[in-house]
Amino acid sequence: MLVKWMRLTVVDRRGFERGQRKWAGLLGEPGFRGQGGGWSRARPGVAHLFGFWESRAFYDSFMARSHDRLHASQVGTYRDPRVRLFEYRFDVKTGFQPVFTDADLLRVAHCRVRADRVDHFVLMQEKVWNPAMAGSPGMLRGVFAQAQSEDEFLVLSMWDSAAEHGKYRTERVERLALRAQTGADIAALAGDVIDLEPAWTV
Repeated sequence: MLVKWMRLTVVDRRGFERGQRKWAGLLGEPGFRGQGGGWSRARPGVAHLFGFWESRAFYDSFMARSHDRLHASQVGTYRDPRVRLFEYRFDVKTGFQPVFTDADLLRVAHCRVRADRVDHFVLMQEKVWNPAMAGSPGMLRGVFAQAQSEDEFLVLSMWDSAAEHGKYRTERVERLALRAQTGADIAALAGDVIDLEPAWTV
């Protein structure tokens, strides 16, 4: 499964949100699995969107045929778009589906990993971080994905409330980071917490 992450700064909120509704047209696209997103809690005006496709081939076909038509109404409503593609590696909690309807909050972590530490980083995600997140009340599901460059990873988790995500952070993150030797693995880490916008879910 292909995971597409888009981050952009919205300059015309009303126009952007109106255009966002046009993406309902994705539903008829071969290989399309789901899309959702919302507003950054930390950065005013920054929107994140996550799209899921069965494969890169289906996604490339969509980009060549239908993307520009669906996107036309949003041209000029945002700036600084950053688009990244990742290949699904494994679930953060069993049974991942790209469904956003029961979530309230998204957490995204974008990790650049030292080349000689990639295998260790993936192992720690599987053995340390995943069980901790999966065992947290309020964590619904998540996905761990890898970019083609191989040293770049995306961890996306869906939560039923900001309160539950806050509890997980306060109680556990520092301890887990020490256990997983995260500091030795990661060259750069960027993340965000996103309030899900139900109207953007396709």
